[in-house]
Amino acid sequence: MLPVAGVPVIGHQLSRLKAAGVDRVVLATSYRPEVFADYIGDGSDFGLHVVHVTEVDPLGTGGGIRNVVGELQAGPDDPVVVLNGDIFSAHDIGAQIALHISVRAAATLHLTLVEDPSAFGSVPTDGDGRVTAFLEKAPEPVTNQINAGCYVFRRSVIDAIPAGRPVSVERETFPALLAAGERLQGYIEAAYWLDLGAPASYLQANRDVVLLRGETSLVMVGAEVAADVVLTNGTTIGTGATVDGGSVIDGSVVLDGASIGLRASITGSVVGRGVVLGDECVLDGAVIGDEAKIGDRNELLHGIRVWPGVEIPGASLRFSTDA
Repeated sequence: MLPVAGVPVIGHQLSRLKAAGVDRVVLATSYRPEVFADYIGDGSDFGLHVVHVTEVDPLGTGGGIRNVVGELQAGPDDPVVVLNGDIFSAHDIGAQIALHISVRAAATLHLTLVEDPSAFGSVPTDGDGRVTAFLEKAPEPVTNQINAGCYVFRRSVIDAIPAGRPVSVERETFPALLAAGERLQGYIEAAYWLDLGAPASYLQANRDVVLLRGETSLVMVGAEVAADVVLTNGTTIGTGATVDGGSVIDGSVVLDGASIGLRASITGSVVGRGVVLGDECVLDGAVIGDEAKIGDRNELLHGIRVWPGVEIPGASLRFSTDA
């Protein structure tokens, strides 16, 4: 639900599914499902029919997929698209579905290419694009192809996932399919792709979308930014946020309702919803949780994290992760 250029990640994903020809989506949620329900509803705003299924107990990547099987309407041999919720990708979902159907795969995985696959684990393929193994993170990976978090399953494969217990598709379902001689197909496309599980990649996604539009910043409707404020490098200012005079914000995200004081300097940081940041504060590589209050002239540097609701008095203090 974090916004990328003003639109929640799930909103971007639903729009891409619609563009790929999908018309019905089952949204599998767990933590705070009401937030998703309030935003998406029945999906009509996206031109989709969306139903919601809540996972009460953690079931893992495979168990979570199996948990929604009662809402699937596809036949046993029909394709079912599965997307991880924290992936931001521009790959061609329609082409992935078409490949899956053409080779009659049990499952077809989007594989992308990264410089350092050791951070993700790697997925080698043969000359026909068939997946040959799933390798855990290693200092010397055999390939720079990684699992990019978008799958097309044959419906019967989902039905066969054990119900009522945690299951990992990466460690259990996919290796079992390989062992059984089923075809696992790699759909290899080096399109734009980011895993948004870390603040740095979340900031990068926001910057990339804003800069791709040919703009240096994005100020949402309802935000108030003083005339002399400098916004650069794809900065986004959320709805209802205020930024007082003399502030400079570079490559950062200021979420809805945050208040930035006079002459603040913010670089490569995330400022949460409803945060109050005092005058002459400096943020560099910081993440400030929702509703936190930071007093005047504090410096928060080099990966500092402030929990939601925390209050730091104004005292010209410097906080850094440096030793």
